[in-house]
Amino acid sequence: MIEKISGLEGCNVVIKLGGNLLNDDIVEDIADDIVRLSRAGVRPVVVHGGGHEISRMMERMGKEPVFVDGLRVTDKETLDIVAMVLCGKENLKLTSLVIKKGGKAVGLSGKDGKTIVGKRIEKLGWVGEVKEVKTELLDVLLERGYIPVISPIAIDDEGNLLNVNADIAAGMIAKALKADKLLILTDVPGILKVRDDHSSRIHQLRLKELSQLMQDGTVSEGMIPKLRAVMQALEGGVKSAHIMNGMEKHSILLELAGEYTGTVITV
Repeated sequence: MIEKISGLEGCNVVIKLGGNLLNDDIVEDIADDIVRLSRAGVRPVVVHGGGHEISRMMERMGKEPVFVDGLRVTDKETLDIVAMVLCGKENLKLTSLVIKKGGKAVGLSGKDGKTIVGKRIEKLGWVGEVKEVKTELLDVLLERGYIPVISPIAIDDEGNLLNVNADIAAGMIAKALKADKLLILTDVPGILKVRDDHSSRIHQLRLKELSQLMQDGTVSEGMIPKLRAVMQALEGGVKSAHIMNGMEKHSILLELAGEYTGTVITV
């Protein structure tokens, strides 16, 4: 399958994993795909979420998760939980798996090297919008053959940590790195015309169609940040974005080989 992937040698490909995938056995196959890409000369950059585990940990501590437009409302106590789960458990798990499969993974968060600079959205607590992505650290790692594995914790100009949405972070990283592709792996087949009807997958879309899907309610909740991330990436020069089902074996390799299993969005 890897031999079908051509034209991506030396190209940056940003891969975003939903937190639900990290708690499934499929994460082993995803890690294997990432290492295969790296060995084939592609330069993968991995961004992961951890929403399921964060919510589970919050509930164990007696806190009710609250979301607004797919973004988690984050007070100081919740921020501590978010940082513990993302920078600790989930990042360590994924980085270790990539290393186990033979890859040169380096785990980091967006605060490291001030890679992701955020601006606080005060009405949501310690949540940030991504103001800037600085690529100096990522450039060094990629040039030396390492695979960055990034948790979406940003830092603001005052040195405060901020919880940023992993989809948005991935889109902005793809834009800053001038990535060839952005892959967003989730647990549904792509963008659906009818919610929960997997047979209603939309196979291809153009950038100009995305706003209407949000306005008419075709997409909602957690899919909204994904579309916003895609819009930011494509407007920033990324050639294509793919929202796809990471629960399928070798979905990354299939997608990059042109056997599209999700929704492909282009300019």
